[in-house]
Amino acid sequence: MAHVARAARESLALDESIRQKRAVAGEQGAQRGARRLEPPARSIFDAEQTETLPGTLVRSEGDEPGPDVAVGEAYDGFGHTHALFREVYGRASIDDDNMPLLGTVHFGRDYENAFWDGERMVFGDGDGMVFGRFTASLSVIGHELAHGVTQYTANLIYRGQSGALNESISDVFGALVEQRVLGHTAETASWIIGAGLFTDRVEGLGLRSMKAPGTAYDDDVLGKDPQPDSMNGYIDTVGDNGGVHLNSGIPNRAFYLAATAIGGDAWSSAGQIWYDTVSGGTIPASCDFITFARATAGAAADRFGADSIEHVAVTEAWATVGLGS
Repeated sequence: MAHVARAARESLALDESIRQKRAVAGEQGAQRGARRLEPPARSIFDAEQTETLPGTLVRSEGDEPGPDVAVGEAYDGFGHTHALFREVYGRASIDDDNMPLLGTVHFGRDYENAFWDGERMVFGDGDGMVFGRFTASLSVIGHELAHGVTQYTANLIYRGQSGALNESISDVFGALVEQRVLGHTAETASWIIGAGLFTDRVEGLGLRSMKAPGTAYDDDVLGKDPQPDSMNGYIDTVGDNGGVHLNSGIPNRAFYLAATAIGGDAWSSAGQIWYDTVSGGTIPASCDFITFARATAGAAADRFGADSIEHVAVTEAWATVGLGS
């Protein structure tokens, strides 16, 4: 089972060529922008277990659902993610210029990942032993599309703390898409990213827990969730592109703490603050945790007031994870 464990762990990270393609697209897209807010334009393709993109077009915007569950999940997930950014944050798709949403399902054979490559979403079907199909998790769909939003806004460098923030921001909006669809408040939400991805052979709730980083899974094959929940456990490593999937647990928990302290639906309070920070042009591409913490506190004060519950909640959340002023 060693090869299964290795493949499962590797599936939690993107390969270097995909990251480079995404970064180049971000630099090109940073110059674009528009004001129109149009309905989504979705196109879903089928790679038919090959790794050739985009594959065969199987569903376009407005088409009736077909028998392929993965196609329907990708199509609906794109719609839900587009709705969050459009209806809550006034964003015209990923690039704020009504970018069509393109997705490919059934990528590769037993492919254990989903990724945003700078132009489209790509979903594997899993190996059936550790992971099932990656379209099954709305938080994963939202997470990967949110990488596109970050690409066209802050364009955070995918390494070290800025890379961990890149991952965390995607977890934030992936969670918020799912919570909005389910009607969950900050208090009632699970805060699990990737719920439903593991097969019943795995002892785990999902890929990551924003509420309690380090507790998402504890399995004989996968091992124990390695994420730290504060700077006390910060992992200094050259692996995982400088710990981008590991240390993202720290800002993830800060968001959870802020959202639950504010209360109610997280997408219109803490989520708005995070969106203002990412899209506001105030953080550098090399942003570290403390710079981001200060920027979110500033965004909370700007939108809600320096004496507001929101501002207090954000500053106290960062202090709790070891990033106070």
